[in-house]
Amino acid sequence: MKEKKIRRKKHFKKSILLKLFSCTIYLIVMCILAVSSFKLYEKDKEIVNWKDAKTSDQYTYMEISRMSEKFAYDPSTKKGYHFVISKEENGLWHTYIIAINEDNYNKYKDIIDYTYERTQTEPKKLKIYGYPVLIENILEELALKNIKNFLPADNKVEITKDNFTNYLTNSYLDTTNSKVKKFNYVQFILMIILVVIFILFIYTIFSKEKTNNVEKIERKSKPSSDEKSVSKKIDTKQNKKVEDDELEII
Repeated sequence: MKEKKIRRKKHFKKSILLKLFSCTIYLIVMCILAVSSFKLYEKDKEIVNWKDAKTSDQYTYMEISRMSEKFAYDPSTKKGYHFVISKEENGLWHTYIIAINEDNYNKYKDIIDYTYERTQTEPKKLKIYGYPVLIENILEELALKNIKNFLPADNKVEITKDNFTNYLTNSYLDTTNSKVKKFNYVQFILMIILVVIFILFIYTIFSKEKTNNVEKIERKSKPSSDEKSVSKKIDTKQNKKVEDDELEII
């Protein structure tokens, strides 16, 4: 009996330690997967500052304080191209090109009017969103023809074809395209793995202990009360037979 208790205790301790180890591993993996999925989600939601954009598929924003009238227009798309000035906190300003849907002109009217001194009330900076688009040769030529009319009179820098990208960059901000929601396959796979591991974690916690195999073997090896009585009957019968045989021989 004592040996059985000792074996049971040892088996119980081993099973508990195994469960704790498995659950710890599951928790660590689940934490890693959860953090990775969250970072991917935040990256998809992230809106990059225009000056920090590196690819054309990044959704970006820009804060503008001055804006020109359109210097180019595409009637097929109702897309107008404007110069804008974006000021930094340190006082530096940069000139860029943006494209807007001319049906939304009123959204920019206050800034345009203030730029051309049609009003004395300075409007708040306008935050605009869109995707970077490479400037084509035709648009570059039109920009070079009209940039002089927009830049301040005290500007001494002459923008030419050679230094165009240094001052106006090689792309414009297209505000006519809203943010595209892309399906993230990596995040989807991570979530599936996370769910599977969570199920394994729950199963490990609530799974019942299996009976000790050694104990089962011992139980089977020991004869039951019925088996004992049967064996006794067989023994008595055999003894009687032997006695009868001996009598006959005598």
